[in-house]
Amino acid sequence: MSREDKSSGLNGRLVFAIAAAAIGSGFQHGYNIGVVNAPGKLIQEWINYTDYFRSNSTVVPTEATITWIWSVAVSVYCIGGMIGGSLTGFFAEKFGRKGGLIVNNIFALIGAILEGLSYSAKSYEMLIAGRIFIGINCGLNAGLAPMYLSEISPVNLRGAVGTMYQLILTISILISQILGMENIMGTEALWPYLLAFTAVPVLYQVPALMFCPESPKYILITKGREREAERALNWLRGTDKVEEEMNEMRAESAAQKLTTVISLREMWTNPCLKSPLIIAVMMQLAQQFSGINAVMFFSTSIFEDAGLNTLTSQYATLGMGVMNVLMTFVSLVLVEKAGRKTLQLVGLSGMFVVVILLTVFLAVKDLAPWIPYISIVLIIAFVVAFATGPGSIPWFLVSELFNQSARPLASSIAVTVNWTANFFVGIGFLPLAVSTLFFSYMTINKLELCIHKRIKVTQKKKI
Repeated sequence: MSREDKSSGLNGRLVFAIAAAAIGSGFQHGYNIGVVNAPGKLIQEWINYTDYFRSNSTVVPTEATITWIWSVAVSVYCIGGMIGGSLTGFFAEKFGRKGGLIVNNIFALIGAILEGLSYSAKSYEMLIAGRIFIGINCGLNAGLAPMYLSEISPVNLRGAVGTMYQLILTISILISQILGMENIMGTEALWPYLLAFTAVPVLYQVPALMFCPESPKYILITKGREREAERALNWLRGTDKVEEEMNEMRAESAAQKLTTVISLREMWTNPCLKSPLIIAVMMQLAQQFSGINAVMFFSTSIFEDAGLNTLTSQYATLGMGVMNVLMTFVSLVLVEKAGRKTLQLVGLSGMFVVVILLTVFLAVKDLAPWIPYISIVLIIAFVVAFATGPGSIPWFLVSELFNQSARPLASSIAVTVNWTANFFVGIGFLPLAVSTLFFSYMTINKLELCIHKRIKVTQKKKI
């Protein structure tokens, strides 16, 4: 392989930098989506006991109250994500891409401490606060990590490297589901440690990133340090033959100097920026309003409501997590061959068909004992369709649609929109599910009552 070819391919240092950024960031994001799934019932029982204990045994909290508190504890993570997402542009410009990722770990540590100590302190408020802080960390990660990965990657590998964030995210969801099993850490005594485990990636990412260079584009275009940018690029490419790539960055830097600072108003009024921003925002909305995180947050409960026992539901959740990881691997390979648009449309179309079938089978689950197992297949198919494209493409597409000057602000807007949609899905799912079950129960009772009345009238006529 020639030195020129080497500069456009993978090498040990580039792989190390990708791992340092993706593992530490994507792991936090995915782990804290999936970690509340399996032990959800235990935590709700603890919230019930804590509320009862505080009231000096005079007031028994209702099921609706506990459901609401638990919904808030789950979805408040998304409020933190909104805050973190809105701060992406500031962190990216103030501290740099790498520097922002390092500073961001402070929020992860605070969140892990609050969540881990909430049980012994008998305070579900601490749990909620911890979820907010870890949400801020994940919101920043969702903007900073894809930006850093995109800017350190050769053009021919940018799509595959961008998919790495989603791949680590899916792996960490699976790890959280495994650790949350009732025969591992999903117990009354261990679930606080399960939540506090989110501090572990900090111990890897901070020292690992210390050995990695800052984004060469940030160094050259934002800071104006050409020699330092070239040294960073030499390190990442494993060769000193980087003149062509340096020339491209110099041209982008020169073009940026001729433009004014991009404001929020200009982002929405400039046609050259408005169109890609609308695309980026719609991609984020499609990802979250598909309902994927309702599945990730509450899949065990969904399987139980479908008629499966707790252990079977947890194993079904694990199967869903495994398929999520495998299909993200597949999308990593396909994204450069099939294209972003094709994978996005195929994934969303598949989810649309599957969710209709799932609705039908859940409605008739009591007609036959094998129907609940169809729900397992359909939910796994839903996750497979999501991982094909909608799961990974929106995260790195923002970095591809915008140039260096607009990228931080565009990432802030897109990530904030993503977490806002995620919040509404998370906060609304359980109350909506309870209301739907109640409505279905009342409808069935009324239907049975009408049938019994009709039978009695018929019998009287016969007499």
